[in-house]
Amino acid sequence: MILRDRQNRIIRALRADGAASVQELADALAVSPATIRRDLEMLDRNGELVRTWGGAVLPPRATAQEDTDPDEAVETPFEQAGDLDLKRRMAEAAAAMVTDGQVVILDIGTTTPQIAELLRGRDITVITTNLAVFDVLRDDEAVRLVLLGGVVRRNYRTLVGSLAEAALEQVSADLLFLSCTGVRANGHVVDNMAVEAPIKQSMIAAADRVVLLASETKFPGSGALRLCSLTDVDTLITTTGAPDETLAHSRNAGGEVVIT
Repeated sequence: MILRDRQNRIIRALRADGAASVQELADALAVSPATIRRDLEMLDRNGELVRTWGGAVLPPRATAQEDTDPDEAVETPFEQAGDLDLKRRMAEAAAAMVTDGQVVILDIGTTTPQIAELLRGRDITVITTNLAVFDVLRDDEAVRLVLLGGVVRRNYRTLVGSLAEAALEQVSADLLFLSCTGVRANGHVVDNMAVEAPIKQSMIAAADRVVLLASETKFPGSGALRLCSLTDVDTLITTTGAPDETLAHSRNAGGEVVIT
């Protein structure tokens, strides 16, 4: 059985049962547990499943689908929440921080493409793993656009993996506009996507100034993977419903808080 056929069958098994152990998959596919472990690690890096102790599960936002070829399946896109006005306000505040000549990293998410729209025609460099940002700026001759390499996650329209992380080691940026899935009451900035977290952390390391985009809906939000703390954020852009006691972590550390 060739590699991709075997991995397709692993995905089908998870869609049918929600989870599976290494031994169960090895027995079903008549291969060694070591082979299954390598497959699971590869599929986890690609964002197609989440590796667990002794097995794997589907990603949290994956939806059950019919038993079709995973290569032909349509993945679930970003949820389009009803806070478009909040995102637009944050995008406007973010774009106003950018000055000509700067190098800007735009993270994944649905707010950063709106920032990209507002940066069209500017004499800046934009670096991103966000394919939606790429689509906004791909024909803009004024913006120098750098698309980092990596594996395409079609459901989130991003590039992930070791190629993206390695590329970020060569980057020195003025600004990072960072997204997250939650901000805890203790000031921890978290995310719920294991495959994206290392890239976000590499982006933080590559930027002189970190600007966190977190609307009121992200307090506390969700996620268990810690990206950084509000004390590590230079500027927090949020909206009027964010809790003052959490925002105090940023203010007390000398960070700027912009409420839109």
